[in-house]
Amino acid sequence: MAAALVGAVTINGPSVAVCNFVVHERCYKVVVSPCSSIAANLIKNPVAHRWSDATHQNAHKHKRKFCNVCRKRMEDVCEYYVHAECQDLAVSDCRESATYLPGVELQLVKHQHHWREGNLPSNSKCAICKKTCWSAECLAGYRCEWCGITCHAGCKKSISEECNFGLLEKIYLPPHAVSVPRTEMPIESLIGVQMSRKDTMSPRSISDEFSSGDSRHRDVEEHTYVRDRSGKEKDDRDEEVLKVYDGDCSLRRRIFRVITVSRLASTEHILTTALHAFHITKDPANFYLTDLYAPEEIALCDPSPVMNLHRKEGKRPAVFLRFKDSENDSGEVRVYPGKIQTLTPFVTVLVTSDTTVTDLVHDAVEQFGLENSQPDFYRLSEVSLDRGVIERVLSSDEKPWDIVKQMGKESLRQMELMRFYLQQTKDPHGTNLALFVGNLPTNLSERNYENLLNNFLGRENKFSSIGPIYYEYGSLVIVYEDTTTAVRSLFRLRECVLEDKQLLVMLMPTIEPNMIPPGVQPLLVFVNIKSGGCQGLELISSFRKLLNPYQVFDLDNGGPLPGLYVFRRIEHYKILVCGGDGTIGWVLQCLDNVGQDSQCNSPPCAIVPLGTGNDLARVLRWGSGYKAGEDPLNLLKDVIEAEEIKLDRWTVVFHSDDDKPQPQVPNPAVVPSSTSEDNSQMYVMNNYFGIGLDADLCLDFHNAREENPDKFNSRLHNKTVYVRMGLKKMVGHKCKDLHREVRLEVDGKVIELPQLEGLIILNILSWGSGANPWGPDKEERFTTPNHWDGVLEVVGVTGVVHLGQIQSGIRGATRIAQGGHIKIIFNSLLPVQVDGEPWVASPGYVVVLKSALKATMLKKTKGTKEKRRTGSSNAQSPGAPPANVQLSDTSSNDNSLL
Repeated sequence: MAAALVGAVTINGPSVAVCNFVVHERCYKVVVSPCSSIAANLIKNPVAHRWSDATHQNAHKHKRKFCNVCRKRMEDVCEYYVHAECQDLAVSDCRESATYLPGVELQLVKHQHHWREGNLPSNSKCAICKKTCWSAECLAGYRCEWCGITCHAGCKKSISEECNFGLLEKIYLPPHAVSVPRTEMPIESLIGVQMSRKDTMSPRSISDEFSSGDSRHRDVEEHTYVRDRSGKEKDDRDEEVLKVYDGDCSLRRRIFRVITVSRLASTEHILTTALHAFHITKDPANFYLTDLYAPEEIALCDPSPVMNLHRKEGKRPAVFLRFKDSENDSGEVRVYPGKIQTLTPFVTVLVTSDTTVTDLVHDAVEQFGLENSQPDFYRLSEVSLDRGVIERVLSSDEKPWDIVKQMGKESLRQMELMRFYLQQTKDPHGTNLALFVGNLPTNLSERNYENLLNNFLGRENKFSSIGPIYYEYGSLVIVYEDTTTAVRSLFRLRECVLEDKQLLVMLMPTIEPNMIPPGVQPLLVFVNIKSGGCQGLELISSFRKLLNPYQVFDLDNGGPLPGLYVFRRIEHYKILVCGGDGTIGWVLQCLDNVGQDSQCNSPPCAIVPLGTGNDLARVLRWGSGYKAGEDPLNLLKDVIEAEEIKLDRWTVVFHSDDDKPQPQVPNPAVVPSSTSEDNSQMYVMNNYFGIGLDADLCLDFHNAREENPDKFNSRLHNKTVYVRMGLKKMVGHKCKDLHREVRLEVDGKVIELPQLEGLIILNILSWGSGANPWGPDKEERFTTPNHWDGVLEVVGVTGVVHLGQIQSGIRGATRIAQGGHIKIIFNSLLPVQVDGEPWVASPGYVVVLKSALKATMLKKTKGTKEKRRTGSSNAQSPGAPPANVQLSDTSSNDNSLL
């Protein structure tokens, strides 16, 4: 941006009075940073930031960061770094993640860099001069939020404007392939892509110029004096600290700015200082100050306005900053073209108190030089940047200048930022708006779902179509052809409660597959934020910064189904699951249910292991558990370089001789695929299935964790509890002489069992947090096992001591059989577990048979980190078989024992 932008505010020597920008005299002509007082006006399409809770920014605590508003040092931050007290002055220029335009061909799309100033990584090198371009002392250098390229401010002009998304191009969902419904509500609050945060954030460092009160600082003066930068007390220097409110709204919110002026200052000086504090650059002659604590609101006037202010005990003097609305019957407003393609970023239109919206539209269309000037072809919206981006469609008879003046009464800062948008009356993206609705009863008929929703919505909010319906999960999609009705229905449904559960409702984005470049396989990321303490929260925040936020989904917000629905039309994409083995099973199960309605019915899945266990992740080389401090960018690079393999999946059918139905598995990761009238239930197994001792221990551990979940927050504690439970089992348990209670058939042959207390059927060679019960190859009568050969391994455990020896790696389990069809008959109540989810099964029999579906998984390339450091190639031949599995014996899974 041109250096002339800085000159738009008062400059005294080499520093700017409003935004604390300091520059050498010799460097003044090459400044590219706009002053924060006018930066908001330079954004054509403002996009609200998705503020992160400061308490979750642990990764940045050891680094020095600087506020992008006041440019001063700070501590806890989000990707756009601002003090909590500077948040109201932040520029709404977050990345625009959905920019699809109908009619524009892919080869004509040129995506531009999204530059962010300062707070660069400590190893940043300029892409042009190759020199260090970061600083720990101030805001310095620029970084593209899309591709990660860094450069000096002076070198930025030498970089091509087009961005190719850098190292992540192969898995990046391009913004020009995504469209979002055009509604009057902030889109980030509808689709659920922003981090949840407290409405009021506690200030971490308060500067002299920028200080604000929040709900916990309601005019309570905690300090009797304020120190300036030199440490001297203001009271000793004949100065006064004043609170300034910029309107009725700021007074209600208790949000103010603090200014320091001489007790002998003139009204003009106080007014100018107050305007600078709120980054207002309009003519000071249009504003005045009033005494907040005076019996009547009257304007301050010379002489000695500070000394004449009314005061309250224990509180600073306070003033109102007001707009002279009664003296201004006309003025200028800016009209922006929004998504309309024009060469002009905005036009300035003169308006009066008699100017209507229709008049303003006509003048704006004429100034933009648009061909179609029919009045009903365009509409006008009021866009407010008050803590986000809020749009309101205006009616044709409203008066724009009255709107501006009314906004000025509420907040002069918001009046400064408020703008008008010219848009096509008809949404160019089409009229079909999809709402995802969850937390409905499961397995109803389509007619019953329709009747249920119609009862909630009423006839005036009826949807145009319904489907797909995810019967097993009580979720579905309804489609509207009218934006207003869709938004009204969304809020109506969000207020509905059914069976003590509030309905989950989200507005879905649309992905245009023809706008995804050849060779790009967008990565669909699922994060289980409940896994691994706060690791899930940190990961979802990091991935939304590195990727397009619309390709990163929180599993706590509707599960995998919303993401799979959004990606259903993409022919080739990948999935990254951040969670434990149970989370992976959950995603694979959902893929089974939606695959037939999707272009890609078996996308390859990678894993970031969170929580405990993580046996499947270990087998696929993704590690025993994600460690805080790992670079999320490296995780995504590993996904790009990983190789595809197949994973056998098995159907476990329980048939009970009891009249009572089998109990439901508590975790949603293992959902019964069907329940028949003859008391049979089916489950999908990916890892292993156990009967007897290991399932009994798993059940005790699960019950203890359910009773006191807060205590099971560390692996050390989990192992201690597990060992204690194992010692208790040595005295006596209900799985003694299991071999007498069960009958085992493998591929139709009855297998004679030795003395056992537990049976384990393995699909993968990792169990119980990394142990290998099968052990190394040593017997010729068994084939070398793997997880894609259509064969299961059956092993036995003789007791608690044997179980401990297996988990510690001292010895393996007792090898019993291999086969593709296994039947186990048992005559009494026995503990069982499928993929770490335990319960007590009634007498009957269980059959394990190969599922018709196989999962496509991504296996991390062996030695990826070392190869990346040395710069060697990670390329592998596409048909190469998977390498031998390297197992670890440490750590654990969110749905397994440890």
